[in-house]
Amino acid sequence: MTDRDALEALSSQELHDRAVRRAVRHLDLGFLWQLLREIPEGEAVAGHADQTAADVTQLSAMIDDAFGHENPDVADALRPVYLDYLEKHGG
Repeated sequence: MTDRDALEALSSQELHDRAVRRAVRHLDLGFLWQLLREIPEGEAVAGHADQTAADVTQLSAMIDDAFGHENPDVADALRPVYLDYLEKHGG
């Protein structure tokens, strides 16, 4: 089993938690900024267009989403972001 296969087996929430935990531990502001930029699109893909507009105008809501996102639909939409990040950094 490859590292990518092991990561693919995790839930989207587990991927989110691992990626954010790693980024915070390593002060990877580039990834955290990327995640903040991706959240509105993830919410749109997940069918939460009403939250997309609110997040674009409220940085605090986006930060909360990035660090503690509990909506499984949005976590699923952002799954490729988490997978790519964890694969590049040894998951």
